[in-house]
Amino acid sequence: MIKALKHTLLAAALAAATVGAQAAAPMVKTPAPGFFRVMLGDVEITPISDGTFDLPMDQFIHQKPELTRAAIAKNFLKLPVETSDNAFLINTGSKLVLVDTGAGALFGPTVGKFVNNLKAAGYRPEQIDEIYITHMHGDHVGGLVNNGQRVFPNAVVRAGKADADYWLSQANMDKAPADKKDFFKGAMASINPYIQAGKFKPIEKDGELVPGVSAQAEHGHTPGHTVYAVESRGQKLVLIGDLIHLASVQFDNPQVTIAFDSDEKAAATARKKVFDDAARNGWLVGGAHLQFPGLGHLQTQGKGYRWVPVNYTQMR
Repeated sequence: MIKALKHTLLAAALAAATVGAQAAAPMVKTPAPGFFRVMLGDVEITPISDGTFDLPMDQFIHQKPELTRAAIAKNFLKLPVETSDNAFLINTGSKLVLVDTGAGALFGPTVGKFVNNLKAAGYRPEQIDEIYITHMHGDHVGGLVNNGQRVFPNAVVRAGKADADYWLSQANMDKAPADKKDFFKGAMASINPYIQAGKFKPIEKDGELVPGVSAQAEHGHTPGHTVYAVESRGQKLVLIGDLIHLASVQFDNPQVTIAFDSDEKAAATARKKVFDDAARNGWLVGGAHLQFPGLGHLQTQGKGYRWVPVNYTQMR
């Protein structure tokens, strides 16, 4: 009896040790690859994350800081706000088009993850035919280059002519305040290698760029800020770039602007115009700084909008 009890206790101790060993496995602490995929009619849309960066939004959003802090807390966020940096890959079946490229090396170690996530999504940089830039801030163009070399050797890069004229101007950089000069430096470092290779073509008017993908000037955030629309089989996706930065504030109060806007009044007007159209028509919306994957629909709600994120879906 005593011998049997000893065997029972020993077995229990071994079982407990085994459970303890399993529980002691090291934490992985790495995210899943940052891509998502949906179909829009016959077009494949792949949002790709470049990572996230932290922004002290209460210092940048143009309303009373206490209101911003309250809205952030209400949405279970904290300061500084961890902000997504999204790009969008469009496969039309005949063209592979990328809208924005992330920050590359311009915004520190928490971003610059686009290329690895692109590869995880099943594509390679050299496969991309066209790159459409919403505007030339560093977190949208920085991924174009790596150590001064073009990351996308076969791609033609396009952006609004007004943005190119402004951000690529040495004269404009020379007269800019010291704290704004890096905006110009980042744009020049990212775009100039493509200009030198004959791979940059400014967009001079609204309209179709490749079948199914069109450009629409929505200036204000920057002088040449541009949104891009994708259409297939009666469905439409509007890629809005930086028409919005902080969802927890600007959906409820779309008149609120941010310090990064070149022309605040025009930026707010562009936001309302595009959001009203998207809400009225039920268009899918993709935002560069909406929580990854940054896709959803808008509904009007009071004086603002309700954001309805896309349902998680698997390709079937």
